[in-house]
Amino acid sequence: MIRVMFVCHGNICRSTMAEFLFRDRVEKMGLGDKFYIASSATSREEIGNGVHYGTARVLDRFGIDYSKKKAVQLTKADAERYDYFIGMDDANVRNMTKILASGDKVFKFLEFSGSTASIADPWYTGNFEETLRDVEKGIDGFLKHLKEEGKI
Repeated sequence: MIRVMFVCHGNICRSTMAEFLFRDRVEKMGLGDKFYIASSATSREEIGNGVHYGTARVLDRFGIDYSKKKAVQLTKADAERYDYFIGMDDANVRNMTKILASGDKVFKFLEFSGSTASIADPWYTGNFEETLRDVEKGIDGFLKHLKEEGKI
């Protein structure tokens, strides 16, 4: 099983969008049983809060149920539980490396699509459609990476 943790600052926008869209994609590919997928935050600001309404609107369009999702914080103990920690921007990657006490399994999402760009935080930009496009690019790149590695 491939265990994937998507991570952003608050776990209510980007990482949540990535978690649910990635899960939906692998299930539609018939690979859902090969993955354990979750998301978390590097900060404590939103812990226990539900999905941001902008991300909720995106997920609603795809018919994806996120009703039980509550923001959680990444912990050092997660280092042993997951194979990939995928951050949305440079600050996430730095904070993930500190929390996990290692950068061995830490990646920036868009690096899988050949880019050094960050996924802009729609909490600040208000542009959930741009975030959706970038998350989809990241998913495509990550799946390609896993195929090239012979993992799927």
